[in-house]
Amino acid sequence: MADKSDYTRESLLYGSDVLVIYRDPVTPPKPAPGQPGTHSNFTPHEPEIFIAVLSDSHIVAFNGHVDLGTGIRTALAQIVAEELSVAFDSVTMVLGNSVEAPNQGPTIASASIQITAEPLRRAAAQAREYLLTLAAKHFDTERSLLSCQNGAITPSDNNRSSVSFGELLLGTRHALKLADEVPLKPVSHYTLVGQSTSRVDIPAKATGQLTFIHDLRLPNMLHGRVIRPPYVGHDSGDFIGNSLIAVDESSVAHLPGVVSVVVVGDFVGVVAEREEQAAAAAKQLKIQWRPIEGLPQLDNIEQALLDLPSKQRILLEEGDLDNALAAAQHPLNRHYVWPFQLHGSIGPSCSVADANEDGLYVWSGTQNPHSLRADLARLTGLDEGVITITRMETSGCYGRNCADDVGADAVLLSQAVGRPVRVQLTREQEHTWEPKGAAQYMAIQGGLNADGSPAGYRFNTRYPSNSAPTLALLLTGAASPIDIPFEMGDRTSVPPYRYPHRQIVCDDVPTLVRASWLRGVSALPSTFAHESYIDELAYLAGEDPVAYRLRYLADNRACELVEALAERANWKPCTANANPSSDGEWRYGRGFAYAQYVHSKFPGFGAALAAWVIELKVNVKSGRVIVENLYVGQDAGLMVNPAGVRHQVHGNVIQMLSRTLKERVTFEDGLPTSREWGGYPILRFSELPPIDVMLLDRPELPPLGVGESASLPGAPAIANALFDATGVRFTHPPFTPDTIRDALKAALRLPMEAAI
Repeated sequence: MADKSDYTRESLLYGSDVLVIYRDPVTPPKPAPGQPGTHSNFTPHEPEIFIAVLSDSHIVAFNGHVDLGTGIRTALAQIVAEELSVAFDSVTMVLGNSVEAPNQGPTIASASIQITAEPLRRAAAQAREYLLTLAAKHFDTERSLLSCQNGAITPSDNNRSSVSFGELLLGTRHALKLADEVPLKPVSHYTLVGQSTSRVDIPAKATGQLTFIHDLRLPNMLHGRVIRPPYVGHDSGDFIGNSLIAVDESSVAHLPGVVSVVVVGDFVGVVAEREEQAAAAAKQLKIQWRPIEGLPQLDNIEQALLDLPSKQRILLEEGDLDNALAAAQHPLNRHYVWPFQLHGSIGPSCSVADANEDGLYVWSGTQNPHSLRADLARLTGLDEGVITITRMETSGCYGRNCADDVGADAVLLSQAVGRPVRVQLTREQEHTWEPKGAAQYMAIQGGLNADGSPAGYRFNTRYPSNSAPTLALLLTGAASPIDIPFEMGDRTSVPPYRYPHRQIVCDDVPTLVRASWLRGVSALPSTFAHESYIDELAYLAGEDPVAYRLRYLADNRACELVEALAERANWKPCTANANPSSDGEWRYGRGFAYAQYVHSKFPGFGAALAAWVIELKVNVKSGRVIVENLYVGQDAGLMVNPAGVRHQVHGNVIQMLSRTLKERVTFEDGLPTSREWGGYPILRFSELPPIDVMLLDRPELPPLGVGESASLPGAPAIANALFDATGVRFTHPPFTPDTIRDALKAALRLPMEAAI
């Protein structure tokens, strides 16, 4: 055990010279509150390890989540090193491996630090306390006279030499079940947590070492390509898995390098010696499909959403809403529509599988290693215990993209040929088949009282999403294409403002196309509606939009963030669009928005608080928008790694600008037409404004998830700035030049009161 790279799971579980903190396996693993489980009844045969202290005093720590480029590997190592009082670089994090790491569910909803780090921290603290007990026996002294520092324990009298963790473990084995209650280090004693730390994953990426799944090569490896059915981007309907008529294998028999054509139900793939050979075979393979009928018409997304059958969930009712709305001095009813959007992974999804007599081994960019393992067991009929998922770095996913799909593709092809197979999707397959970020319809009934206060608030939302089952399960018939709503439309459905009379309703609806979760889930469109509406109330009341929000914000912590960001951005109070500045065809505006990301099934729980101030200009002739300055504030409680939080905020801002100003999936005859970057443009770095990030330092408060929160205020802040500049409300993102130009032309034909 002397070398940190020499450990095996067996040596940790059964070897000597080691301290292990573990938990007994459970069936099925209990997900975090409100989070989806892995849909598996598999019980691991061995305990799940959280902390292992090795004989060289090195620490190996295990967490079931994966690092999706967000830096949690670094932050989790800081947490472990802090509780054990060891050097940061003496901790090695093992993330997401389906065999080695505990099953803690999918890496979603900004939950890694806020939720899944808790048992890891507790395990590290428990290991520290146990080592102090061993040291007390070693020195024959009171524990209270000992202290941990740099991987060693020192008596307070300083007359005796320190003893390292490793020395205390030599010749014995120590295994402790994870305790429910453990003394944790007080925040006031932190030296690592709360300090900006360089991310451990960056050096290998910067120097070109193997870190990405796309770069993996195995001995004797073949290459595969898949040919998807003509019902592009759909995973529900009677035609799923039942549309293939015939495959003419002779059409590619003459091509060099072709090893096999694999057909199972509607799953079709080719395997070849080289990647370009597999691509050529996939292109030339002759396949006959049945005509596809019954696809939804998606030319008008708003109408398509309204036409869906629904099951209503009343989430919250307070006050006497009907009478309050009837008495409103200024009734105000609005609806908002969010488009389908892509995850937009820069690199198409890729995976490598090796099905052999020893088991099934899959290397994947999945964000759900344990869920993928369960899906592959269902697909192949194998016991989950013989399936190993090794999670590798990949292109960003921000939610459920095609990473799991391509892993299952590789498994089917590897099983068919008995050799390792690498599969990479084409750009068109990634764009058209990924489970898209769902479109959303939101309607608000409300109004203003004579004194300018909100009269009431009826909020109704529709979000067509399911769990997007792994595609191979549907194509092969291993799972039925049952379109059951996933009930994900209720995130941040309750606005943060005091509406004394309100009703919050979620209409759960089936999918229109294959759709699942994308960063922000339904919370992001709902926030767009909430923040656009409160801004319009402030305008009708003749008040400054920031001051109006502060009057009705229900949380003092939120008020502190709003006030701090307004001061940072030098916000000058005035009614929106009261005196817009202009320069020829350009109009200038600024906008504000606030949100707290409330994730998981209603009522859910809050992640970080965030607010935006946008300063932009819009060309009233061309519709072009240029964001000139952007201020974003965030309160995430205790920040384990402030540098990592700042990186997260920057990533959220960049993606949110792109989603708000550019991104929308288009359809024709019910099929997605956004097949490449020309058909789905994203923001360029040259279009980025200066980004001023303000992070509130609150080390005394628990850490809150930061992965998605800063995205939420982006779209409404831009929409509110556009109103400030033009006097026109924009309710249907993205705000492309065409959208803005058409809206401004329409507004010129109406009285301004009607336009707003």
